[in-house]
Amino acid sequence: MISVKNLTKIYKSHQRQNNFLADLFFRKYKETIALDKISFEIGSNELVGFIGPNGAGKTTTLKILSGILFPTAGDIKVMDYIPFDKKPEFLRQISFVMGQRNQLIWDLPAMDSFKLNQEVYEVPNSVFKKTVDELSSLLNCQKLIDQPVKTLSLGERMKMELIAALLHRPKIIFLDEPTIGLDVFSQETVRNFIKQFQKEFKTTIILTSHYLEDVKRMAQRLIMINKGKIVYDGSMKEIFVKYSHAKFVTIILEEEINNRILSSLGEIISYNFPRVVLKIKKVELPEKIHIINDNISFSDLTVEEERIEEVIKNIFR
Repeated sequence: MISVKNLTKIYKSHQRQNNFLADLFFRKYKETIALDKISFEIGSNELVGFIGPNGAGKTTTLKILSGILFPTAGDIKVMDYIPFDKKPEFLRQISFVMGQRNQLIWDLPAMDSFKLNQEVYEVPNSVFKKTVDELSSLLNCQKLIDQPVKTLSLGERMKMELIAALLHRPKIIFLDEPTIGLDVFSQETVRNFIKQFQKEFKTTIILTSHYLEDVKRMAQRLIMINKGKIVYDGSMKEIFVKYSHAKFVTIILEEEINNRILSSLGEIISYNFPRVVLKIKKVELPEKIHIINDNISFSDLTVEEERIEEVIKNIFR
C-alpha cells in the first residue's frame, strides 16, 4: 500500500543580513533537513505507530504521503500513485485526520459538514446514510450529529471530526495526534473506535501520537524517527525484548518491612503500606521473586513491563 525509498525533505529559510540590498538581491538561505533518506514499506490492513520527539519529521512524512508537501528527493508510492500528483482517484481513497485541526463548520450541525463531504467525495445517498449510522453507532454519538458544533465538548467534536473524515471509507488513513487534549474516557473511546473501524473496513492506518499509550494499545508495529532518520522499525513486542531492561513488581504486604530489606530486592519506586512497588532488573527477576516467596509474607504479587515511555527513552538514549 505504501512504499517509501530514500525520502528526503529539506526546508530552506531566508537568513537576514541586516542589509536591505543584500537581502533583496543576494539572499542567503539556511537549510534544515527534516527527513534524511528514510525508507519503509507498509502493507494492506496494517496499523503502524509512527512516533518521535517534536521536530523529528513525523508530520512532514504524513504530509508528503498524503500529497500536501512535495519531497526534495526520494521515491514515494501510495497505492501505486505518486501523492503530489493529487489525482482525484487517489484523494478519494485517503483521509488525513489532525487532532489539532477542525474541518467542521462551527455554527452548523455536524450533519451539514457530513453532507458537504458527501458531495465532495461523491458518496451515494444510500452509502452515506449507512456509513453515518454505522460510525455514529460505533462512537455512541447518534444524538450529537444534529447539534451545532460550537455546543459540543472537545471529545464530542473529535467524534464528529472522525465521522466527517471517514465518510468515504478511505483505504488509507493518516492519523496525526487524534486524542490530543482529550480526557482519558474520550481517549479510550477514540482508540476503540479506530481499532474497530480498521477491523471492519480493512483499512491501512498510520498513527502519530505523543500519548504513547495510544500507540501501545492500537499498533502492532512501530516506526520511530528522530532528527529525520528512522531509528527503529519493528514489532511492539520486540521493543520490550530489546530495549526494556527491568520489570515492575507490585507486592501487597501482610506486615511492614524495613526499607533496607526492600532495597536489597530492587529499586523502591513507592512504598505505602501495604503496597510496595519495586523496579527489578530482568536478569535478576527469577532470583528476586524466589527470595520474596521464601522470606516475605504477602497477599498479592504482580509483575508488569516497564511503561512504554521509559522504553522509548532507552532507545533514544
